[in-house]
Amino acid sequence: MIFDPITVCNLELQNRFVRSATHEFLAEEDGTPTSRLGDVYEELAKNEVGLIITGYSYVLPGGQSDILQQGIYDDRFIEPYRKITERVHRYRSKIVLQIVHGGRQANVSDEYPVPIAPSAVKDGHSAVVPREMTEDEILEMIEAFTKAAVRAKKAGFDGVQLHCAHGFLLSNFISPYTNRRTDRWGGSVENRTRIITEIVRRIKEETGNSFPILVKLNATDGFQPGCSKKAEIGLDITQAVEIAKLLEKAGVCAIEVSGGIGETAGVTIRTAINAPAKEAYFKDCSKAIKDAVNIPVILVGGIRSLQVINYLLENGFADLVSMSRVFISEPDIVLKFKSGQVKKARCVSCNLCFDPEGISCNFEFE
Repeated sequence: MIFDPITVCNLELQNRFVRSATHEFLAEEDGTPTSRLGDVYEELAKNEVGLIITGYSYVLPGGQSDILQQGIYDDRFIEPYRKITERVHRYRSKIVLQIVHGGRQANVSDEYPVPIAPSAVKDGHSAVVPREMTEDEILEMIEAFTKAAVRAKKAGFDGVQLHCAHGFLLSNFISPYTNRRTDRWGGSVENRTRIITEIVRRIKEETGNSFPILVKLNATDGFQPGCSKKAEIGLDITQAVEIAKLLEKAGVCAIEVSGGIGETAGVTIRTAINAPAKEAYFKDCSKAIKDAVNIPVILVGGIRSLQVINYLLENGFADLVSMSRVFISEPDIVLKFKSGQVKKARCVSCNLCFDPEGISCNFEFE
């Protein structure tokens, strides 16, 4: 089943494998994508990864949340990205640009000393108190995401993925923990989701209905482990299911399910995934969302073995599986699985791959 083709967002994918967005540390300081990024994506395409989602690209100066992160805030990035998409499209893979604003987790600098967010809620990890966005700033942000998507289309990407997870700006809006607003952008689930549905509406106006818009969605902020019941604080699966329905109605064509924010360390990228029972740690969240929507659902989070992958697809937890660290360690894992060479990825989930000099597997295997 994992090797069967599938149509997602009008994209014909050769299999159900997705490379989840991963920060590569391979852009210039101003966000310009480099040819080394193209090397990473072309290698994945060469090795038959069905859908490649790029590392996150920030839509406005001041929206950067890591060093050497790629940007998409200016037209000058279109041509470097086009060179990358042309390399990927020599093969059968599709490539989608993930777009983001760092929100309360954005880097602090002399030029941008105070991050912006829906509400001025102190970040328990960084101790930074963001500034509450004005109505005009929210509308400007919607336009920034829209322009980013237009640039992505011009650069030859097969779609965009809105990053609505992991504590970045759009994730800040949908969470009742980080969004305390009482205007039309806060309060109810529908109001908290409004900035995303407005971005989707505007992208469709500018790019047409056929340009795919995917979402990476937080199913939990991570204050309470698991996805089975209502959390006392933050976003929980009950609200995430309602958000997923609103996104589907707005025209989002696929949802990738994840979880965790900066304050709840150890939720998003867990270590010591050394047994099948520890794999796919957001699978219950994914199942709840898949049961509620009619668009493809992608599951990410510690997926390592063919046994687990087949179980997830055969039992309706997801339509596709998404991996990050596995593809850093073994870009050719799809072909290894397909040939029967291996049944489990070698990745030990040590997180040594997140290297500021460029992602690479730095674990010393025996």
